[in-house]
Amino acid sequence: MRPVSVRDSDDKTERTFDYRPRRRHSQITCSSLNGCPLVNSSFYCDVFKLWPTTTIVGAMGETDELFDVKTQFYIGNYQSAINEAQKLKLSNTLQKVERDVFIYRSYIALKKYGVVINEIHGASPQELQPLKLLAEYLSHPNKRESCVLKLDQQISGNIDVNNYVFLIVAATIYYNENSYETVLKVLHQSEHLECRALMLQTQLKMDRLDLAKKELKYMQEIDDDAILAQLASAWVNLTVGGEKLQEAYYTFQELADKNTPTALLLNGQAACCISQSKYEEAESALQDALEKDSNNTETLVNLVVLSQLSGKTPEVCNRYLGQLIDTAPDHPFALEFQAKEKYFDLLAKQYVLAA
Repeated sequence: MRPVSVRDSDDKTERTFDYRPRRRHSQITCSSLNGCPLVNSSFYCDVFKLWPTTTIVGAMGETDELFDVKTQFYIGNYQSAINEAQKLKLSNTLQKVERDVFIYRSYIALKKYGVVINEIHGASPQELQPLKLLAEYLSHPNKRESCVLKLDQQISGNIDVNNYVFLIVAATIYYNENSYETVLKVLHQSEHLECRALMLQTQLKMDRLDLAKKELKYMQEIDDDAILAQLASAWVNLTVGGEKLQEAYYTFQELADKNTPTALLLNGQAACCISQSKYEEAESALQDALEKDSNNTETLVNLVVLSQLSGKTPEVCNRYLGQLIDTAPDHPFALEFQAKEKYFDLLAKQYVLAA
């Protein structure tokens, strides 16, 4: 990968960021953003969601009436986020739009793409339009190339760095296209905490733990108490490994205690346990996650990995793997497994012919 040159909007100077991958620090990864799912492989901790559970008062004294909605969304409790949002009676137009943003992002996370596609139309607020593009991208694999081309055209012009929804959607699509340099280029000028967290995730995906640590420090300077900053700390500690694994575990546990133990948080705990060879604890967390969502892809991937590491019978491992392939046939883990399976069959056939 080549270094990326970007022009700073403030001083008009050009800076070069070296995002070339360095040595791999860990195979443990984090995934998922908002209703914009991000996917990796190996141990999964589906992330990108959190905050505490009381109404928050901003620096100017204003109350964030969407605080509970955001809380549920960030911890991966998407249906509750929708339910909470629909109860609100808001008078402020901007808050109504932001409420709808979280409602539609939650529907995307629940894979209810049709709701988003059908309800967002040309007259809908500008902030909602990117979510329709994301829903179309995720729901129609045959249209993904055209979605990316449309996005390429949009980012080639002037990008509104204040429209964090567009930035997150664009970055999520490019992330899923494995175009990590473009992700960083799209996000780097935004101060929005979600954008910074997605940058950090991308840096971890690129095996640039050094950059992720710097990004974490930057996020903590913006708001050390924010749930996204806490989650980002857990992702980094999970990647660092060693003694930091227990810190990551406690972060996921504390967030679960303050809110509710969602599949997202349970997978984070399981990833920490697997990395410490605490297989029984990991299995307990994953079984709890499976009860909450039997089709959660991160849970199924972790169960496949755990079944191998803990010496389960091939039947158990294959059962989880089969469920994953049925649930998400285009999941990177499933695609990689199937590709290697075909390659093995090809090699086996060659040996048979040679014999």
